[in-house]
Amino acid sequence: MSKQAMNDWMYQSLTNVVLHRSARKVAMPTVLKRIEETVRKSDKTGLDYVVKMTSSLIGNLVRSMIRNMDHGFVSQHAARTVLDTLVKTSYVNPASAQAREEYTRRFGTEPPGFCVLSPTQRCNLNCTGCYAGSGADTRDTLPYAVCSRLLNEMHDVLGGSFIVISGGEPFLYRSEGKGLLDLTREHHGMYFLTYTNGQLIDEEVARELGALGNLTPAISIEGREAETDRRRGKGVFSKVLRTTERLKKHGVPFGLSVTVTKENAELLSGRSFYEYCFEELGATYMWMFHLMPIGRASATMDLMVTPEQRRRLFETWERLTLDTDYFVGDFWNSGVAAHGCIAYGRPGGYFYVNWNGNVTPCAFVPYYKHNIVDLYAQGRSITDALMSDLFSRGRHWQQEYLRGSALPGNLLMPCSIRDHYAEFRENVMDPNVQPENEPARQAIEDPDYYRRLTEFDTQLSSIMTPLWEERVGGSAGARAKAGDQARKAAV
Repeated sequence: MSKQAMNDWMYQSLTNVVLHRSARKVAMPTVLKRIEETVRKSDKTGLDYVVKMTSSLIGNLVRSMIRNMDHGFVSQHAARTVLDTLVKTSYVNPASAQAREEYTRRFGTEPPGFCVLSPTQRCNLNCTGCYAGSGADTRDTLPYAVCSRLLNEMHDVLGGSFIVISGGEPFLYRSEGKGLLDLTREHHGMYFLTYTNGQLIDEEVARELGALGNLTPAISIEGREAETDRRRGKGVFSKVLRTTERLKKHGVPFGLSVTVTKENAELLSGRSFYEYCFEELGATYMWMFHLMPIGRASATMDLMVTPEQRRRLFETWERLTLDTDYFVGDFWNSGVAAHGCIAYGRPGGYFYVNWNGNVTPCAFVPYYKHNIVDLYAQGRSITDALMSDLFSRGRHWQQEYLRGSALPGNLLMPCSIRDHYAEFRENVMDPNVQPENEPARQAIEDPDYYRRLTEFDTQLSSIMTPLWEERVGGSAGARAKAGDQARKAAV
């Protein structure tokens, strides 16, 4: 079967399984098997464990969507829009495939799969350790025309149809008399995931989201009420609960976004919290982000999870992925399913554009070389930023980490800046880049920041390396460790 025929088959099969209850009992096992076959064919590690975790996670997303459709929380319209934008447009539409092929031919690398765009730094909350340093007094906002042009380039030049909107608070975005929903409506052939605190999704907004069908909110919480209100403000959690009820009423699939800190790691290491989120609240997916000491968090490094907490969180994620139908993506513990770091505009990965237009490799790598507003004023495009030395050096590091005459580096430690800070500073960081803000500049100049992150990495390696070796097999683990040491010596 050709790649195009397989994509057509997958789209039709997923459509039948998701939209037609009568087809599920017979078709679901075949769909899950084909997902595993597709993952194995594209896998570059040669590790059965990686294939198992990746295909299980994808299967969980399908089953989670179906579960909430059966509960009446997700409408047929929303589900079909997901299939038509993320599957049909991305993999069946010849124009998207041609755009990706042209990008690969022109630049010698496949394009990233999506973009994270933060159109405004404004926020109605003031959360401790916010990576964006956002608040009510942060007013930086990207012009609407620039945002729209970037999305057009993402679709037409990179062949992508998935956009993540972050912030700040995206529902506060206003430019040229337009806002987030205008952007979503204008680019109706793309699918949007929006990180939001959920406080501004009233009945009217929820109704419009249900009608549009191509935006899913990922609502930020820290745990249950006590954990959420402690970091985000009193009464925030109760408002989140009211928002989730509105979204279910209008058939809008939603997820939850959790910042993991030392304070809530124990809660997140148990199963009951996830059962509450998926079974009671009706979430379709969850993203977890370990607090990174950048922005205001540079003054709160003590909130970082410990290496031992990181291990327990990974084991929890692993059990959830294999034993339930919950879709939980844990940055950084899901590196196994993502084949390592997804930043730097790598093939299938992503890049980040913030409220000033600065193009950075990742939301957690606050350093840039190009600004999208300036590039457009010069008659250039987003590809100029993606081909910069900073992005190229990052992709080279990723390739070396995955490359192996032996086996790939430890995918339980995938992040360049978080898990390999010394290597990031020596081999990835371009000396000509600019810090995004003052805290980012201080971090790169502060010897104590360097010391604490490198000590964290050393302790993390002592815990996660044996765990990785155990998961991929003793002899394979030894080869992977030898390959990692050889890469470090060669760089």
